[in-house]
Amino acid sequence: MNREAADALELWLPARTQFAPRGSVLAAWARADRLEAGDGSYLSRLTRHFPQAGSPLPVGALTRELLARDAGDALWLAADPAWARPDINGVRLMACGHLQLDAAEAQALAEPLREAFDEAGMQLLVSSAEHWHVRLPDGVTLPHFATPEQAMGEDLTPHLPAGPEGRRWRVLFNDLQVMLHQNPLNRDRQSRRLPPVNTLWLWGSGHLPPPLHGRPRGVVGDDLVLRALADRAGIPSLGRSLEHARAAGAGWLLDLQEVAAAELESTWWPALSPLLTKTAVVLDFADGERRLHRPWHRWRVWRR
Repeated sequence: MNREAADALELWLPARTQFAPRGSVLAAWARADRLEAGDGSYLSRLTRHFPQAGSPLPVGALTRELLARDAGDALWLAADPAWARPDINGVRLMACGHLQLDAAEAQALAEPLREAFDEAGMQLLVSSAEHWHVRLPDGVTLPHFATPEQAMGEDLTPHLPAGPEGRRWRVLFNDLQVMLHQNPLNRDRQSRRLPPVNTLWLWGSGHLPPPLHGRPRGVVGDDLVLRALADRAGIPSLGRSLEHARAAGAGWLLDLQEVAAAELESTWWPALSPLLTKTAVVLDFADGERRLHRPWHRWRVWRR
């Protein structure tokens, strides 16, 4: 990345295919200069901006520290409540987090599961309604755990821990599914047209890294992992809002990837457009396309 791009305001956006062909976002994209493409992975983006955190990111330890301040030197896993739906080709992961759980529901769902973790020498902890964690014993050997991003919308089986070292985790995964399926709270949720919490997605193993040096000067966004990394790096972290977006400047990271493209065009882009006239902005799309928009690029009206 060139120095100007490194110092620019970085704007994370949905994939280009979600935007109207003649809309304002793709007009800015067409006028900007091409940068080296990324792989489109959200976690790869985070690793690029916080390289000292390690790869794969120790998401469990980072988010536990943000939410509970007790990660210490323990080994952690994220254990996010999830919804999986059977179909003719297997069982697909439909959602991980964002299940409209409240604190009481989370505790009621987690309580019957704790014995299974206790028997394995592990501890299941509800850090927040949507984010749970597992504290692991020292010296345990862990298999590879797929991220929710890798498994979303796909059959779960190929994404479960593989090989002999993954067997105990596959057994645990099945046991958790059975217990959650039997929990009457899920029938109540479905009667209220809410998705059931019928599995836990285990991922993001590791220890809490030392304090980080983050490339951004500050971040704006609601993603918990982004907030946890910013917290560990000691840089400002603001929730996603129009007010905070307008206040972002050179060197900041503004995460709008989860905003619907139509809403982004109609509501967010009018607030962001003045920023493009004042500072260099990296337009980073979820499909991996990246471009650098300089203030004078707005005069490239022949580019469409």
